[in-house]
Amino acid sequence: MNEKLRAISQLDRVIHEPGRLMIVSLLFPVEQCDFLYLLNATEMNKGNLSSHLSKLEEAGYVQVEKTYRGKVPLTLLRLTRNGRVAFDAYRNRMKSAF
Repeated sequence: MNEKLRAISQLDRVIHEPGRLMIVSLLFPVEQCDFLYLLNATEMNKGNLSSHLSKLEEAGYVQVEKTYRGKVPLTLLRLTRNGRVAFDAYRNRMKSAF
């Protein structure tokens, strides 16, 4: 197998899915953001976004914090250290493949 195909075959499948890739790409440059920001930025519905966030949280890539702003529920999201490392590795593999 040539090196480009090998790089593609070794991509992180959790991140490679387009919806999750979009989420991780949006979270990478910021310290944290709220659920509504991601909902608007990704144009997903609440169920799809929640499902993708659950997969990323299970993988240890995203930390979900449920809190309140006054009396209004607020869900804050941030990439974990492992998430940042995984996304960097993903980007490097994509660069080497293309």
